[in-house]
Amino acid sequence: MGAKLHSMPEIPGKMKERFEAIFGRDYDKFEECCRNDYKKSFRVNTLKISVEDALELLKGNGIITKRIPWTKNGFFTDVKSVGNSFENFMGYIYIQGPASMLPAMVLDPNPGETVLDMCASPGSKTTQIAAMMKNKGVLVANESDYKRIKLLRFNNDKNGVLNSVITNLDGRDFAKSKLRFDKILLDAPCTGEGIVMREWEVIKRWNMKLVIKMCRLQKDLIASAISCLKPGGTLVYSTCTLSPEENEEVIDHALKIGGIELEDIELKGIKTRKGLTSWDRYTYNERVSKCVRVWPQDNGTEGFFVAKLKKV
Repeated sequence: MGAKLHSMPEIPGKMKERFEAIFGRDYDKFEECCRNDYKKSFRVNTLKISVEDALELLKGNGIITKRIPWTKNGFFTDVKSVGNSFENFMGYIYIQGPASMLPAMVLDPNPGETVLDMCASPGSKTTQIAAMMKNKGVLVANESDYKRIKLLRFNNDKNGVLNSVITNLDGRDFAKSKLRFDKILLDAPCTGEGIVMREWEVIKRWNMKLVIKMCRLQKDLIASAISCLKPGGTLVYSTCTLSPEENEEVIDHALKIGGIELEDIELKGIKTRKGLTSWDRYTYNERVSKCVRVWPQDNGTEGFFVAKLKKV
């Protein structure tokens, strides 16, 4: 994290109370992290260029980089205008949050597999998955909002994705397609509490009604995703929110559906916290502790939640 501080809207009372309950003694560190200058990060798109060649190009254009410890293709930079760079314009790099790279890494898609990105736009994780698959196999990039399809298509084309089919379905209805996948990423729509340090609009639109609405949608989406998974297949559920209702409660719901098991997640180079097994007046399945929480103050990143499930 940079040391430079910026002004930030006050976190409203109810939201602050929840954050204090989640973080406990770490709350002050979280708030300080939110006021720190947020570092830009990007991922080298290996469908178009090698990491070495990309870094050489960037260095030649005065863009100094530092490797993100938990991924070989991700880098931090102090250059705020990296999004306007030649390298980004050409699709050699993709501007992406450092914790946002984790879900696809946990999914670990391989060339030749059949993969579904259920909530795909704008394409950050779709393009990352395609690169990991080396453009081999079938990648279905689904987006329910027709207005967001154009951006998803643009990013796929810009980044040289060739193995992707774009669909425009409500993820809740995807099971009706009777398609079955080796691996599914459900990076679910959420309240976005984990990105308040870079998108202050999250604070303005946040309320408990929205949390409950998202929770219901996420439960329906994960049920649909489970039904689309082949036996032995892997499902990764992720959000950029801190809310237990949208995270652990959704995974607890998935375990009640049955036919799946939670798997351990091993990540090196990043500090993670275990999933919460209780929140407010609710107690969740103890296996939910296998999920990982990425807290902003631990790594200087956005907040994220990731769970890995296997169909048995």
